[in-house]
Amino acid sequence: MAKNDYYATLGTARDASADDLKKAYRKQAMQFHPDRNPGDKAAEAKFKEVNEAYEVLKDEQKRAAYDRYGHAAFENGGAGAGGFDFSQAGGLGDIFDQMFGDFMGGRRGGGGGRATRVGGDIRANIEIDLTEAFFGTKATIKVQTRVNCDACDGTGSEGKDRAASDTCTTCGGMGKVRAQQGFFLVERSCPTCGGTGRVIRNPCRVCHGAATVPRERSLQITVPSGVEDGTRIRLTGEGEAAGAGGQAGDLYVHIAIRPHQIFQRDGATILCRVPLRISQAALGGEIEVPVIDGSRAKVKIPAGTQSGEQFRLRSKGFSVLRSAARGDMYIQVAVETPQHLTRRQRELLEEFEQEATQHAKGSPEAEGFFAKMKEFFDGKS
Repeated sequence: MAKNDYYATLGTARDASADDLKKAYRKQAMQFHPDRNPGDKAAEAKFKEVNEAYEVLKDEQKRAAYDRYGHAAFENGGAGAGGFDFSQAGGLGDIFDQMFGDFMGGRRGGGGGRATRVGGDIRANIEIDLTEAFFGTKATIKVQTRVNCDACDGTGSEGKDRAASDTCTTCGGMGKVRAQQGFFLVERSCPTCGGTGRVIRNPCRVCHGAATVPRERSLQITVPSGVEDGTRIRLTGEGEAAGAGGQAGDLYVHIAIRPHQIFQRDGATILCRVPLRISQAALGGEIEVPVIDGSRAKVKIPAGTQSGEQFRLRSKGFSVLRSAARGDMYIQVAVETPQHLTRRQRELLEEFEQEATQHAKGSPEAEGFFAKMKEFFDGKS
C-alpha cells in the first residue's frame, strides 16, 4: 500500500520551516489523538501517520534523505518505516507538555512519555524573635515526612529487586490516567501503580510496595538576616521521598516573627516610641535609646519638642536580605503627663500654669486654637 507524502500528511509545504512543521504536527496530533477519538480506528491510523511523518521531518538528516529519495530512503529498516510503537509516541498529556510545559514549569522526566515520580512537598512553620531575624539564625525543626523504606531500599519489592515489576495494565505504563470532563481531559496519577507505570510483583512486607514509610525527621535550617514575617524558605529535595529511584519533593519553611516589646518593623525601617517627661520636652536635652543590634544611640531633643515628633537615626534600622545595607530607625517621642503628683510638684505646676496663662505665646498651638474658638463663638452671636 502506497504511503502518503509526509508533507501532505502534516498539511505543510515542502519548504516549511521546522517551526511550521512543529505547529502542524501539534494541530494534527491533537485532532486525531486516540484519547479524543476513543474507538475510532481511522483516527488512530491517522494519528500514527502524523507521528511517523513528524519523526522523519523534524530530523534534518532524515528530512534531507526523504526530500531526495522519498519513502525509499527508509525502506530498509530506517527510522520512520515499519510498525509504529504507540507507547513511545507519548500521550495527549505529552503533547500538552510540548506546547505548555515550559510555561507551566512542570517537573516531568524526559523521553518515554512517563512522568518522573516525584515525592510530595511538605510544609513546616517556625517562629523566631525580631533580633533573630535581624542577625539571622539557625533553627532545628522536626517534620513528619516519608523516607525510602530501608527493608527494600526504596524499591517497593521484596528482595530489593527493582526489575521485579510488570507494566501497569491500568495506565499502560504511562503512570497517568485521563478522564473526559466536558471539553477538557483531566489527567491524574494512576491509582493502581501510584504514577510509576509499574506494578510490583512481590511487594515489600514493610512498606507494602509503597517504597516509602512515614518517619519524623530533624533538620537544621539557616535563616538569613533580613527575613520578613511570612518569608518562605525552600529546601530542595528535603520533602517526601518518592521511592523507586524517583525525585524527592521539597520542604517549604514558613517563618513567623514574634512582635518585639520595644521595636516595630516596617521593611528595613524600625520605629521606637520613647516617652518624654514634660520637663524634658519643654527644656530639651539628650536621651539614650536602644538599637536593634544591641548597641545604644544618643538622641538630642530640642527644647519645645511636641508629642509625636520623630527623629531619624540613619543606618540604625533593620538589616536587608542578601545585602550589607541597613535601613533607618525613627524615634517617636510621646510627652507623658505625670500622675500621682507630690505636693511640691503640684505647687510648681500651679505656678507654671499661672505664668503660662500670662504668657500664652509660649504655647502657640493652644493660643491659635483658643483664638479660633473665640472667632467661632463671636460669629454665632
